[in-house]
Amino acid sequence: MSTSSTDSNQAKSSTPDLEIKDAKLIFSAVWEQLEEDYGQDQLRFPKELILLGGAPGAGKGTNTGFIRKARGYTCDPIVVSSLLDTPEMTALKDQGKMVGDREVIALLFRELLKPEFRDGAILDGFPRTKVQVECLKLLVDKINILHRKFHETDLAAHFRKPTIHAMVLFVEESTSIDRQLSRGRQIAAHNKKVEETGDGELLELRKTDLDEEAARHRYRVFKEQTWDALKSLREVFFYHFINAEGSFEEVEKNIFDELQYQSSLELESETFDRLRSIPLASEIVLHARQDLVRRLDHYEKDETEMFSRVVDIIQDNFMPIITRHAISGQSVVSSIDPIFSDPLALAMIIDIFSERGYHARIDKKLEQIPRKVNLETGEIDINNQWVYRIHVFFAGSEIRR
Repeated sequence: MSTSSTDSNQAKSSTPDLEIKDAKLIFSAVWEQLEEDYGQDQLRFPKELILLGGAPGAGKGTNTGFIRKARGYTCDPIVVSSLLDTPEMTALKDQGKMVGDREVIALLFRELLKPEFRDGAILDGFPRTKVQVECLKLLVDKINILHRKFHETDLAAHFRKPTIHAMVLFVEESTSIDRQLSRGRQIAAHNKKVEETGDGELLELRKTDLDEEAARHRYRVFKEQTWDALKSLREVFFYHFINAEGSFEEVEKNIFDELQYQSSLELESETFDRLRSIPLASEIVLHARQDLVRRLDHYEKDETEMFSRVVDIIQDNFMPIITRHAISGQSVVSSIDPIFSDPLALAMIIDIFSERGYHARIDKKLEQIPRKVNLETGEIDINNQWVYRIHVFFAGSEIRR
């Protein structure tokens, strides 16, 4: 594991205490410089961070687009390796090695302060070392301190409580090597075509994507140096371990399932407390069928006369119209029957249709209906009448589908 330039030679023998000490030194230096350059009230970091890590060839780049869509991000992911494009850093990456923690932390923190990342950001390839993990913990602590400091001020919207998701895509060594070499062949073929035709742009081609031993070494570096760092994230942050061995669709589903919105994890505690009295949709549908049965049996036993009338109206007046719309699977039936002035009758309609496999929605509107015309004055006698429109939806015929 490579750390800062001052102690890279001690990396493999580094103890947890030494890693924490190194992280504190690196973080303090970087943070002090940020405060000096920006001012504390401008240290506005993202509300949400998704730490996207994984084995070489696990599909981090492939899946970032889907993750952005799932979280509603409009900003591009921050690819940490792209922040380190100096010739020295490029040479290290070509050898399958990692760059110094100090450089990574300094560049990344400044990148996170850009306005486009205020709502959230995907960090592709961070953290990769235990020192970087410790620096991340220190950053979250600092953001929480700023959140508390500015909570009751006009700047509160810029210093929200952070939510951190650690997402690790994992594949076995053989899969990793196959995918790295396959990617290398595809990029090489693409670049050759660009050079021959002059059409398109050249893509970055890693040397590790052209040589099996280099690809194998890159995977082993991941297992020996990065894997433990990623696993340690589960102790602090929301941790998602994704099996990335399957097809693109299977991996996408695994990611979507892991990133389901959870208000208790993402909202401020005061906001969540305000909303928690409203039941979740998943809660009200859990026993919906049993509740429907109880209501229908109650109508039959205790509201027999009204229930019978509503059933007759549906059968005699509604169903002939609904049947004529069997192909489309939707129809609208209007009624001015006074029975529907009672909300219970409207509830019965919805429940009856639900029991029979339909979905019903009712609109109520006061309309002016002409009754007669005074032949002498020409005045029209208007009667205000409530009209009930029942929209009925169901699975239509397969004809022409």
